Amino acid sequence: MGELSVTKEIIIGALSTVQEPDLKKDLVTLNMIKDVELGVGEVRFTVVLTTPACPLKEKIRKDCEDAIHNLVHPDLKVVINMTAEVTTLQQQDPLIPGVKNVIAVASGKGGVGKSTVTANLAMALKKAGAKVGILDADISGPSIPVMFGAEDMQPLVQEVNGKNRIQPINQYGIKLISMGFLAPTESPVPWRGPMMTQALRQFFGDTNWEDLDYLLIDLPPGTSDIHLTLVQLIKLTGAVIVTTPQKVALSDATKGLQFFKQAGINVPILGLVENMAYFTPAELPQNKYYLFGQDGGKALAAKYNVPFLGEVPLVQAIREAGDSGKPIAADNSPSAEAFTSIAASLAQQIAITNAQ
Repeated sequence: MGELSVTKEIIIGALSTVQEPDLKKDLVTLNMIKDVELGVGEVRFTVVLTTPACPLKEKIRKDCEDAIHNLVHPDLKVVINMTAEVTTLQQQDPLIPGVKNVIAVASGKGGVGKSTVTANLAMALKKAGAKVGILDADISGPSIPVMFGAEDMQPLVQEVNGKNRIQPINQYGIKLISMGFLAPTESPVPWRGPMMTQALRQFFGDTNWEDLDYLLIDLPPGTSDIHLTLVQLIKLTGAVIVTTPQKVALSDATKGLQFFKQAGINVPILGLVENMAYFTPAELPQNKYYLFGQDGGKALAAKYNVPFLGEVPLVQAIREAGDSGKPIAADNSPSAEAFTSIAASLAQQIAITNAQ
């Protein structure tokens, strides 16, 4: 081993044979290898992933080790530090300069659990180590405050650089803003379109979001003024469509899909999530009962050639967690696992979209 002359160039040459599985280019070209250091009989370097929620972290680590053992020397000790730097579109939006990615979460119809999915995806991304915020754009029926046990909180307004800014509520490390914080819980908000549009504009422009990797927008059901305002106001990274397996929900989800895909709007569909996909009784955790039909979401995703991000089971614990004010993705249950895996797929699709 003593005679082995290893240079940084040799190490980088070996690592340039390792592909990033999603982006289909090698790690060196993608600028993902940093700080190569040579020691006695060992090499250290950092791999900068495109997201902390990367589902392929261990595969990339192993591929790097194999490349060095096969191409440089089988006995070289390889010490890899994995970090992440979330990618963003070419230029960040001047309205929200510190926010890297804005993801719209939409559904064709109400009652499919869009807010539940938004809250839990945010929680899962946060758990993976990302900086996350939620903007609850469902102005007449905001659910996010209840799901985060924050319905009695009120955001402060503070002066930042000579401008009054709303400080988002910080709950479980996730930044939240919602109409529910500004209007009393019991009273409905009877607003016309232009007022809603103005509120949404303020939620973006007047909120002190600071630096976020992902800002999730919980949209009202359907395709309304709010949706049009959103796509005109902000450069979206993409949209996630939530559906349930019933035929009527799938047909409404199709409308949501088509809205973002149509000419002039052209927002990438990051994927489809099928909520309430199957029922699993607490006492029989291995059993799956497809009460509303099976694979409807998968078939819809395949038909429109968009990614299928995953299925969320219909289990009491998810509903209870939302009602008690702490999304289930915060714990380590099988239901939390479903959200962890969907969040990883979503983060993957965001990195692929940004790379294109």
